[in-house]
Amino acid sequence: LGLKIPEGCWIQVGEERTSWEEGKLTTLDTSFEHSTGNPTKLDRHVLIIDFWHPDLTEAERAALEAVYDLRNKFETGQVPVRKPRSLVEAEGGLKGIFGSLFSGGEK
Repeated sequence: LGLKIPEGCWIQVGEERTSWEEGKLTTLDTSFEHSTGNPTKLDRHVLIIDFWHPDLTEAERAALEAVYDLRNKFETGQVPVRKPRSLVEAEGGLKGIFGSLFSGGEK
């Protein structure tokens, strides 16, 4: 549901690109490759409601719930991010790698 949609925002599913309309529903199948864009400096506000496909098994639902939960935690900053090993190596070699493993990425 588009709540506040600045001009220029888009959503693409497969090869089809469209935009939300404020006060109107947009339905899509997220099993297809999809992406969104907001090239403006304004915030875009949409209400997202997920529905499970009726053919999913309980195990498949549980697996997807774990993936979505991790994604949501990452997007809200609840999952710590450490430097890539290539950067750690460049900054301190083996000592830097061990330091990142045992200190949560802090030097």
